[in-house]
Amino acid sequence: MSVQSVSTSPAHSSQAARIRLLIASSIGTIVEWYDFAVFAVCAALVFNTAFFPATDPFAGLLAALGAQAVGFVARPLGGWFFGALGDRIGRKRSLVASLLLMGISTVAMGLLPTYAQAGVLAPTLLVILRLLQGFAVGGESTGALVIVAESLPARQRGLWTGFPMIGGPAGNVLATAVIGLVIGHYGQSAFVEWSWRIPFLASAVLILFGFWVRRRVEESPAFVELKENRQEVAHAPLREALSTHSASMLRVFLVKAGESALFYLFSTFFIVLATVYLKAPRGAALDALFWGSLVEVAVILLAGAAADRIGRRPVTLLGLVGGVAAGFYLFTLGEGASAAQLKTATMLTLTFHGIIVGGMSAFFTELFPARVRYTAMSTAYSVAAVLGGALAPIIGTWLLDSFHAPLAVGVYATLMVLPAVWAMLSARETRGADLLK
Repeated sequence: MSVQSVSTSPAHSSQAARIRLLIASSIGTIVEWYDFAVFAVCAALVFNTAFFPATDPFAGLLAALGAQAVGFVARPLGGWFFGALGDRIGRKRSLVASLLLMGISTVAMGLLPTYAQAGVLAPTLLVILRLLQGFAVGGESTGALVIVAESLPARQRGLWTGFPMIGGPAGNVLATAVIGLVIGHYGQSAFVEWSWRIPFLASAVLILFGFWVRRRVEESPAFVELKENRQEVAHAPLREALSTHSASMLRVFLVKAGESALFYLFSTFFIVLATVYLKAPRGAALDALFWGSLVEVAVILLAGAAADRIGRRPVTLLGLVGGVAAGFYLFTLGEGASAAQLKTATMLTLTFHGIIVGGMSAFFTELFPARVRYTAMSTAYSVAAVLGGALAPIIGTWLLDSFHAPLAVGVYATLMVLPAVWAMLSARETRGADLLK
């Protein structure tokens, strides 16, 4: 059996398995990134007063964004743990475990006392749960990418790997929709006081559905072949990956760091920029993020399909360069920008981010052999997310406060993307690679 031979099985069974896998991979990542997105939005809108009250509003905002960043600190450890687990006992079991841990942590957040109720214990518990969230998500996106890439035909791998990657923008869509509905029903004051808990508690339904679907997925054919042919499964996959595939891991790190910085500048930091600097209503900012994220879901799949035709490198490079240009448009908006301008800027920035994701997703899986693929990807991917995702909103907010000009954030975004551009320009094209080698 080879990865390509999966498509030769009976039409009805292979089609059913394919649909089940795509649903499970996308639902799982949507659930986990919904949880992450709810925290990110609440960090910008609620947690600065509910958990980190300070005389200086800017200090409270930085503390709340710092709590968000803590989750990224745990991602490399989670990436290593779930990656090693997936390379040793299977992709499916690792993904089920990460989903459950994420769900329990998120629901628990909805039950936390605030600083006014429990003092310093409240932010302490919030940070602990955030660490568990980050640990869980460390192996999620890469694990879903690996099992999809290894299970479906190579000729459309770019399109297939786009499905688990829609979790980021789709999670934003779902999170902003739920938060918008809660604010619309209870009002902004009630949202800050107590109804922010509802989106966290509501994730329990999504977690249960994701767990049920993911349990029904078949194991990756590439991993099954490693076991059936009695090929040795790596006992120390991280050590092997670092010793034999460090150059590819560095490439993943650089590209992911640039992509992640853009994503969190265009989403979490965008909420801060719109509501604090541009003085836009919260509803207008959330509406813009909702529509931009909805567009990005479609763009990721289209970009993945384009990467199957013209290659991973040109698509990813287009997204990186276009993302920087779109960022300068967003970061030159002035105070009093209209809701239409916010929506246009967010749709433009997240469109180019979607192009990056559509190009890089299959590319990452094609850089590594099956025996260490999950570990190598998850480790490099998660460490990069700390540099890009964790720090970008904090650095963006600090630059905004220091220079009183969003243009400084555009310069920072450019500096983060330049190494990613170099990494793709110097990379080999991987389209159609055999994932069993």
